[in-house]
Amino acid sequence: MTDPTQALSFGAAAAEYDRFRPRYPEEALRWALHGLAAPARVVDLGAGTGILTRGVLALGLQVVPVEPDAGMRAQLAAATPGTTALAGSAEAVPLPDGSADAVLVGQAYHWFDRERAHVEIARVLRAGGTFAPIWNVRDERVGWVAELGRIALLGDNAGDVTEKYGDFGPAFEPVELGEFAHTATLTPDEVVGMLHTRSYWLTAPPDEQQRIDRQLRDLFATHPDLAGRETVELPYRTFVFRSRRR
Repeated sequence: MTDPTQALSFGAAAAEYDRFRPRYPEEALRWALHGLAAPARVVDLGAGTGILTRGVLALGLQVVPVEPDAGMRAQLAAATPGTTALAGSAEAVPLPDGSADAVLVGQAYHWFDRERAHVEIARVLRAGGTFAPIWNVRDERVGWVAELGRIALLGDNAGDVTEKYGDFGPAFEPVELGEFAHTATLTPDEVVGMLHTRSYWLTAPPDEQQRIDRQLRDLFATHPDLAGRETVELPYRTFVFRSRRR
């Protein structure tokens, strides 16, 4: 069951979310879009602060962001000139039937009521249109990254993502899975700042937030791969689940 408190916790940290969360590699977006070109229309569902929206705009496509959190919509507008997100959710998309060539979802699909969302997404897509949820997942095959996840109680590891999501319902063709690698260069303080945009930290009591911060700083001060470094390369695996509407 989705926790609505966590699902709508990000608006309070919208500026930090937009600053610290990783971008999506261009090759992952192109693969998700099945080679769509202008003037194709893409819906960014659960658009947040517009990180995915801006990635798709850079490919020359039209983008309609849809986001339920007012704080996130405000940050998207501030960071994405000329683009305004629509107020709406995956279960109630404020767009006409068959009006989208693709629907993408960045880091938000796990918050959806999936049975209801699949019906709405199929309604909004034209026949043959593409639905593609996308995740940036820390590469916990790297030792210190796994320790980072353990300290901050981060649940979105590769197994969680690849094992849970593989069927979009009867309106969609079988799902294809793509994987792409990339890294983000951050200072230790920026890594901590990024973790402060996570739903668990945002909704945790103060003593738990302090525990996480203390152990994270100890990790950066003592781990042999991190101690004394001004910046670190945080590795990500980007997973894309792609399917066409029947």
